[in-house]
Amino acid sequence: MSQSKYDDAADLHIYAAHAHTAAAAAHHRGDHEAAEELSSRAQDYSMAASDKTLELAKQIPVLMRA
Repeated sequence: MSQSKYDDAADLHIYAAHAHTAAAAAHHRGDHEAAEELSSRAQDYSMAASDKTLELAKQIPVLMRA
């Protein structure tokens, strides 16, 4: 089943949040190598989510934006 473009953007935001949480947990455990990798992954997801959200926002007519 195909997801909507909105679901794709939401999923990217969720992946970013999970990666940030996992990075914080790894850092707290002292596993700085894993924390760095997870932080990098979180950044990638965050940037992709931001790009997707901005792309979707540009498709909304100006009168509907609040």
